[in-house]
Amino acid sequence: MKLSLSILALATAANAFTAPVNQPQLAALKMADEAAEPEVPLMKVAEKVPCFGATPLIGEPKFIGENYWDKITTEWGSAATGQFVQAAELKHGRSAMIATVGFAFHKLGFTLNNISPHEYLSVTQGVKFADLQAMSPIDAIHAVPPEGLAQMFAAITMVEIFELTHRGGKLAEDETVAPGLQPGGLTGDLGWNPLQIKVTDRRRLVELQNGRAAMFAISAWVANEAVSGSVPLPLPW
Repeated sequence: MKLSLSILALATAANAFTAPVNQPQLAALKMADEAAEPEVPLMKVAEKVPCFGATPLIGEPKFIGENYWDKITTEWGSAATGQFVQAAELKHGRSAMIATVGFAFHKLGFTLNNISPHEYLSVTQGVKFADLQAMSPIDAIHAVPPEGLAQMFAAITMVEIFELTHRGGKLAEDETVAPGLQPGGLTGDLGWNPLQIKVTDRRRLVELQNGRAAMFAISAWVANEAVSGSVPLPLPW
């Protein structure tokens, strides 16, 4: 007990001789500690990118796939990425609309053997328009000679190169990087409007919706043609 009291007395005496720390020194130490700690950057919240083409269902237009659109334009890419995706949808829709018209014309008998003055699609290969008309649309495209398929792909390539190298319908000669290779450069707008039709948001939406419907239609028609009865819907042929 006496030993404990002696140690306590010595500790109290030692504290009495400790030099007091003034306020400026405490402030300096605090500033040094704050400077040593790295600043943690705040999480940047990406702004929501608007998307044109909400589906007009019953009532207000519904944005189907909004969650993935937000991921594409904020998490996985940017607004330019979303513009590229929209251009791809527009192109696929246009291709599908052409495909549905061609498929329906073939099934309904509006084929070139009835309207063309030429009898042969390929004289060298001996392929007649009447022979193609007698086939199904899938068999008919398989019967087209490789040279004919090459012409189709060449036409598609010309359209793609035109969009890559032109801006507003004019060749971008003064740009070092092709407009189509720049962020947001591919929009699906080729600048070709010979009738000078005023392009409104309503017309843009109509084209987009018709393209979406055509993509569903041609997929169902081809599936039903390849596997009979796979689409349990009545078709007009």
